[in-house]
Amino acid sequence: MKNFLITGLAMLFSLMSYAQTNWTLKHNKDGIQIYTKTIENSDYKGIKVKCSLPATLTEFTAVIMDVNTAGEWLYATKSSTLLKQVSPAEVYYYSEVGLPWPLSNRDFICHLTASQDPRTKVVTIDGPVVPDYMPAKDGIVRVTQSSGKWIITPAGPNMVNIEYTLEANPGGSLPAWLVNLFVTKGPMESFKKLKVQVDKPQYRKVQFAFIKNY
Repeated sequence: MKNFLITGLAMLFSLMSYAQTNWTLKHNKDGIQIYTKTIENSDYKGIKVKCSLPATLTEFTAVIMDVNTAGEWLYATKSSTLLKQVSPAEVYYYSEVGLPWPLSNRDFICHLTASQDPRTKVVTIDGPVVPDYMPAKDGIVRVTQSSGKWIITPAGPNMVNIEYTLEANPGGSLPAWLVNLFVTKGPMESFKKLKVQVDKPQYRKVQFAFIKNY
């Protein structure tokens, strides 16, 4: 039970922190590199994940924007539901992250926007939270400060380089020292499943007017 508790905490907060200092490589396995760094005015370690995947820019973007299926690959996601689709490049969604008893689950409302640099073809997906988009739920701690980013760089006709960073204040009272001991567990599990997710047939048919592939 203790190990499961530690893993759950590490998963949540390793996917919820980012800063502007030097990164230190902490884990490098199966083509997935995980970096950490100290965040100013925070007890939690920052995290950055880098990897390369056999996919087009469109296919990978389609996976991230397909928020209803995030639970299929994002570790410990209890639910992920589209709230509003403004356009193919902009969505709002609700997600609940499950933590083991006796901790309260966390939830957040995220505003995803995708864009492409017309010169470099690099696709950026920003994902700040909008905590007041819907009322908080009883028994669940609302994440009120978080801003994530995906940077998707073309590396060939069917290859992309991925860089993922995120910063957040998880809210509530949690032992940062314990979370930091296991900071690479959640990202590693998520990115292993992400490699499988992007290869699913439904994403090969997606087209976005705002993206030009390599």
